[in-house]
Amino acid sequence: MADANIDQRPEAATAPGEAELAEAGLRLDVDGAVATVTLDRPERRNAMTFATWRGLAAIGRSLPADVRVVVLRGAGPSFSAGIDLSMFSGGGEGFSDGADAEATDRFIAELQEGYTWLRRPEIVTVAAVQGHAIGGGFQLALACDIRVAADDAKFCMKEPALGLVPDLTGTKPLVEIVGVPRALELCLTARTVLADEAARLGLAEIVVPRDDLDKAVSDLVTALLAVDGGAAAATKRLLWQAPQNTLEEQCAAERTEQIGRLRALFGSRTS
Repeated sequence: MADANIDQRPEAATAPGEAELAEAGLRLDVDGAVATVTLDRPERRNAMTFATWRGLAAIGRSLPADVRVVVLRGAGPSFSAGIDLSMFSGGGEGFSDGADAEATDRFIAELQEGYTWLRRPEIVTVAAVQGHAIGGGFQLALACDIRVAADDAKFCMKEPALGLVPDLTGTKPLVEIVGVPRALELCLTARTVLADEAARLGLAEIVVPRDDLDKAVSDLVTALLAVDGGAAAATKRLLWQAPQNTLEEQCAAERTEQIGRLRALFGSRTS
């Protein structure tokens, strides 16, 4: 069944300010039903910090109720080079040594919240990927519903090569898309997947020339908004449930969702 944590939009919190987002290396633009979240550290190839992940979580908590599509993109030549390796060298908030397992678990869960909200059914999330999508950047793209990649995109799950594991919600969608054997090969070699292979593996739904990326994303957003919002949310819930459900369970889920749609379209009727 769908994860209860992503099944509905939480009550909106106060939106983070521009200065707060800038400090996290983020930019948020909301235009009616479309929110665009930009990773905005181009001088660092949009390498991500703890502040970045917390900023993403804050955006998710404060997203206006009328937003239906969220586009994730990176400023400059890359989507994201992944974790900012300067965090390994100290000089600021650093990594726990894991000795306090409960505290470390809470810490990682807080960072994961920057990714989990992207799966909520009432929004469709689109990653516009150009250049590098490494480690945490790759996992951010995997957290989105649809990935549109430029032909210069390079995907890599780098964490095992750094002695770590992918812990920003990326292992589940990776396995669901490519299967366990291919996921093992990609993660345990930490090799780079170019755009054409990403398309063959299903890691990118659309691949276009770099100069056409913005138009391809715009066209996709237009098509997504042309579909009834309630039907889109109900369908997303069904599709998320399908891999875990038996056929009988999925049939029941379809009936439940359709009853809800019929009531929404025609109003409940009493005899």
